[in-house]
Amino acid sequence: MRHHASLSDTKTPSDWRPLLALWPYFWQYKWRVFFALSCLFFAKIAGFYTPIILKKIVDRLSNLPLAEPSQSAILAAVPVALLLAYGFARLSVNIFNELREIVFARVTQRTARTIALKVFSHLHTLSLRFHLSRQTGGLTRDIERGTRAISSLTSYLLYSIAPTILEISLVMAYMAIHYDRWFLIITACALIAYILFTISVTEWRTHLRREMNNLDARANTQAIDALINFETVKYFDQVNYEARRYDQHLAAWENAAVKSQTSLSLLNLGQAFIVVIAVTLVMWRAILGVNTGTMSVGDLVLVNVFLLQLYIPLNFLGVLYREIKQGLIDLERLLKLLNATPDMTDAPGAINLQTTSAEISFNEVDFAYEADREVLRKVSFTVPAGTTLAIVGGSGAGKSTLSKLLFRFYDVTGGRISINRHDLRTISQTSLRALIGIVPQDTVLFNDTIGYNIRYGRPDCSAEEMIAAAKKASIHEFIISLPKGYESLVGERGLKLSGGEKQRVAIARTLLKNPAILILDEATAALDSVTEKAIQESLELVAKDRTTLIIAHRLSTITHAEQIIVMSEGRIIERGCHAELLSFGRAYANLWQKQSAENLNA
Repeated sequence: MRHHASLSDTKTPSDWRPLLALWPYFWQYKWRVFFALSCLFFAKIAGFYTPIILKKIVDRLSNLPLAEPSQSAILAAVPVALLLAYGFARLSVNIFNELREIVFARVTQRTARTIALKVFSHLHTLSLRFHLSRQTGGLTRDIERGTRAISSLTSYLLYSIAPTILEISLVMAYMAIHYDRWFLIITACALIAYILFTISVTEWRTHLRREMNNLDARANTQAIDALINFETVKYFDQVNYEARRYDQHLAAWENAAVKSQTSLSLLNLGQAFIVVIAVTLVMWRAILGVNTGTMSVGDLVLVNVFLLQLYIPLNFLGVLYREIKQGLIDLERLLKLLNATPDMTDAPGAINLQTTSAEISFNEVDFAYEADREVLRKVSFTVPAGTTLAIVGGSGAGKSTLSKLLFRFYDVTGGRISINRHDLRTISQTSLRALIGIVPQDTVLFNDTIGYNIRYGRPDCSAEEMIAAAKKASIHEFIISLPKGYESLVGERGLKLSGGEKQRVAIARTLLKNPAILILDEATAALDSVTEKAIQESLELVAKDRTTLIIAHRLSTITHAEQIIVMSEGRIIERGCHAELLSFGRAYANLWQKQSAENLNA
């Protein structure tokens, strides 16, 4: 007896509860489910009667004279109807099984698709804090295993467990009615011993399989992390270091896999031992029955075939138990992702704010990523509609945090942020983010075409609108110089483009979005001075009628701003226009003098 390596993990009987979550999805296809179960039932009935018909054929043939029988004598003993019934029974098994597969395929695949889509969409509703605390490789593995578990669980439970119980019941009932009670006793004892042995050993093996899965996920996560950071690995020439780390994970997984396979082999041997003893005892009782005349040769054949039919489901019961327990754990992980509560939720009656003129107000805003890590302290400012506010300050001053709070990736821990006097927490997140466009400092692109990445700002735009945005971002000429133009692939995270090219793509897609509020987070930091000047002029034109926040390092790019605030350690230490801040002679003026000197020396 040989099983495939199990996928078993088990914890407590409560693990069976995730199955209830699948019921609403199946109920949508209740007639398909009913028809599939009917096909399953008729297939097992046909399979049950096949050896009974075979018994009758053998008994009729055993009554023929010992001398070589004529063909007519054989046909008289075994009528054509009996042969046709035997063939029809065997064919019926295949027909009903295939009908079941055809009818139920839509149920399993649509359920897996629906849940996978819900999890994918739900993950995008969760907070930035959730995603920063999870590793992408582990998330994708949980989704992959969970969706696969849906198909496997429905297949095992409806195609294997239910028909196995039906088949065993039919066989044991037939034996109890037609044969000596010892046949039923031996078969029942073997079945109980097999199930108890399988469950107990599988429970013992659980921790081995769980450790193996955890190590597998850890190795996969580390590999994905290294590949995503391909450039960093190359910069520091740490290919061998990453390979050694990966091999350490693989070595630990290998040891766990060997232990798991060894314990599986012990389980297989124990199962085989139980089945062989049962088969031997039943055949011994059948031979005695034939010798005493209480059983015919056909009965001997029937008992043997019944045992073979029981052998298959008994063999698979061990595998199924392990697979189902692992499937339940994988499904539970998927459902945990689906049931994860978003930190940011729309308030009851949240408004859909739509405007082309937005006033932004920060009122005594405090914020901390962690309880002991305060980032903003009593930050207050107002950006009148259609004006530009520039924010400068050293690294860690809290500049970029302001944009994250404005997008409501996090909620403030104190104070209030409002747009047109509406608290952000009373505005629906969809309408809020539709109002805001951002060109981030670290631009990450999708592994698709340049055109796709630009169109991401407004997927339903026309080709002319996309090209117009690219021209404003001074990247159109570069794109059309490529062999495939706008259909050129940018690579994973945009690695095929330079930093300046990626930044210009980000500017183009933000321009295409045409937002009421524009955030430029070091938007021209990766550009050369000539390109920066060209794009700066375009950005100033775009920002002219928009409420704009510029987070900048180069002060020369913000001299036009109506209002500039200087931040340090989460507080505003200066505010005013460019000329006013220079006249103060403090932090801003010192930074301006320093950068001016650097430009002269460059």
